[in-house]
Amino acid sequence: MFKSGDWAHGLFNCFDDLGICIIAYLAPCVIFGQNAEKIGEGSCVLCGLVYFIPILNLIEAVSVRGKIREQNSIEGTPCNDCLTIAFCPLCALVQEALEIQNIPGLMSMARE
Repeated sequence: MFKSGDWAHGLFNCFDDLGICIIAYLAPCVIFGQNAEKIGEGSCVLCGLVYFIPILNLIEAVSVRGKIREQNSIEGTPCNDCLTIAFCPLCALVQEALEIQNIPGLMSMARE
């Protein structure tokens, strides 16, 4: 059970969705790109490529995590986001993916 202002899934609840967990650990750039696209931060492919550029990937990851927190009224700061991403990047990716998969009305852009 979570209260308002908390993440629906804990940072170390990576196995809440085994499919997301496996993809995040084998190809984190995919989950990174999907998360960014779902919240309107950019295209999946472009953000997936940004994942491989040091410093820029950290800036983008903090931005994405901040937008997810903002959209869900989750408490936190950019500094905490940065530390979470720096010390547990894959767990943070899975947590973000789990959080945004349940946002009503939030869909990734349709591909034609």
